[in-house]
Amino acid sequence: MSTEKKFASHADLEEKKVTFAQISEHAWAYTAEGDPNTGIIIGDDCVLVADTQATPAMAADVIRRIREVTDKPIRYVVLTHYHAVRVLGASAYQASHIIASQDTYDLIVERGEQDKASEIGRFPRLFRNVDTVPPGLTWPNLTFSGKMTLWMGKLEVQLLQLGRGHTKGDTVVWLPQERTLLSGDLVEFDATPYAGDAYFKDWPQTLDNLAALQPKALVPGRGAALTTAQSVRQGLAGTREFIADVRKSVEEGAKAGLDLKAVYRQTCDRLRPKYGHWVIFDHCMPFDVTRCYDEMTQYPDPRIWTAERDVQMWHALES
Repeated sequence: MSTEKKFASHADLEEKKVTFAQISEHAWAYTAEGDPNTGIIIGDDCVLVADTQATPAMAADVIRRIREVTDKPIRYVVLTHYHAVRVLGASAYQASHIIASQDTYDLIVERGEQDKASEIGRFPRLFRNVDTVPPGLTWPNLTFSGKMTLWMGKLEVQLLQLGRGHTKGDTVVWLPQERTLLSGDLVEFDATPYAGDAYFKDWPQTLDNLAALQPKALVPGRGAALTTAQSVRQGLAGTREFIADVRKSVEEGAKAGLDLKAVYRQTCDRLRPKYGHWVIFDHCMPFDVTRCYDEMTQYPDPRIWTAERDVQMWHALES
């Protein structure tokens, strides 16, 4: 008989309340109490959507809410990174352009199929009506490196790669005229950063690069939209502190010669008082500590997660 412990997320069955709110003149935030967010830019002549939701059926609710405030065509879909929960709803928007960094495109080539199977297995509630996802993967039809500028009428929209963090391909959407940022999973708010594909050494500097833009409003990857400069600073600081605290604990354990399971237990015990109330803490920590331990020991780049590796890791750390 299997003694495998089910992912913490398998017990997460409660539907979240959706909020759709305007956060600056042209930007809107679709948030859901710690579930993945979507950012929307309504320009002079068209609409941009950043992060699509996990399935076309779930994306339909985003589209319905967009249509309550504008009838302009949805021309652009931006993938802030490659994770399935962010990209597999793309087909619902029928956008002319699906845009991602070249690094994100390369990650889809390298590990998109494995990531899709892995994520659906880990967190089934977030892939509601997964049968609506068309066969294959979500492929960008426009890529860039470093920076791309879109003009939505007179509205300037910058797509920026400001460094590695959550993944090596992270992209943010920046509205310089109104200092509004859609950060993807580089920033979370009262939600545990998933760092299974992260670069712990780079992430804090990348957050400093975001902070240097001095955003007045921000749509994080998870959690409530941040609508003041002070709350934006809090979101950036909270994410930075979590990443630094995980790294400090894991690095100390690795240097002391502890094995991964011992480092995991020690790190969870240290971080739980400060972060244990954050959304998906118990789900993320095994992946976060495993990746950080890898980076501190022998794997500078993230290893590919497969459904099989997920289960093996979870059982080894949670048994």
